[in-house]
Amino acid sequence: MDLHSKIYVAGHRGLVGSAIYRALETRGFKNIIVRTSKELDLRDKESVDIFFQNEKPDFVFLAAAKVGGIVANNEYPADFIRDNLLIQTNVIDASYRYEVNKLLFLGSTCIYPKLAPQPLKEEYLLTGTLEPTNSAYAVAKIAGITMCQSYNRQYGTRFISAMPTNMYGPNDNFDLKTSHVLPALIRKFHEAKLNGDATVEVWGTGTPKREFLHSDDLADACIFLMKHYEEDEIINIGVGEDISIKELAETIQQIVGFEGEIVFKTSAPDGTPRKLVDVSKINKLGWAARIPLNEGIEAVYVAFCKEYLVEQK
Repeated sequence: MDLHSKIYVAGHRGLVGSAIYRALETRGFKNIIVRTSKELDLRDKESVDIFFQNEKPDFVFLAAAKVGGIVANNEYPADFIRDNLLIQTNVIDASYRYEVNKLLFLGSTCIYPKLAPQPLKEEYLLTGTLEPTNSAYAVAKIAGITMCQSYNRQYGTRFISAMPTNMYGPNDNFDLKTSHVLPALIRKFHEAKLNGDATVEVWGTGTPKREFLHSDDLADACIFLMKHYEEDEIINIGVGEDISIKELAETIQQIVGFEGEIVFKTSAPDGTPRKLVDVSKINKLGWAARIPLNEGIEAVYVAFCKEYLVEQK
């Protein structure tokens, strides 16, 4: 992949896709192709075929997906499995038929069994039962991984699959009904501070532990893997460290400057008890995350405040 390669970033407006697009631009790549979901519905096979036939990209970063937090995954499982299966099937198959040089499929660490040993090694895939609250999304991602491996085996394609841990960063979703925990907490604490509330409610017990990777680190890892990774097997992308949801809430509370009390809604589901990924495989290749969590959250909060002001006008 050189600076003049034609590169398609699917999902360039999302948290991950926008980070990959920024990283490619910063590195001087000259020929990046993007389409909004209105311009190209990746769920529609005919539209995807026409796009690939006309553009013929050399490399594809498949970052487009229907994503959401525990509430959205739990309430709309049919939407999550249907949309993700359609998106990845259409893009992966078109990448084969229109002779894409290499494709990177982005999965998620929710593919691992709910009670898998920690940290999560790549070989734990399909060794146990999934977390019920996001199993539909996880099954779709597992199908994408299997599809990449199957096309490699049958057709000799170069399709690789990377499993990032929990993401955060610019262009995140801060909607309280559909967002992941970190951006949801940023919004909750910010609005509570503005309203002078005495408490902020956090779903669950606060005991589950999660690992958080900045999207700019993920983008750096994706470009690194596109250049240096050729294996059929999945590869984890993460930090290698985690914190409890309680610690995360307290960290965000401090950064936002909310002086009230945190109340945990213990009747709400916790999800997977712990999700820490083993990053020894990607570290051995020569890549490691660089952005500290506190520093990353502070930057995201500054950006959120600017967007929030615009949103309220």
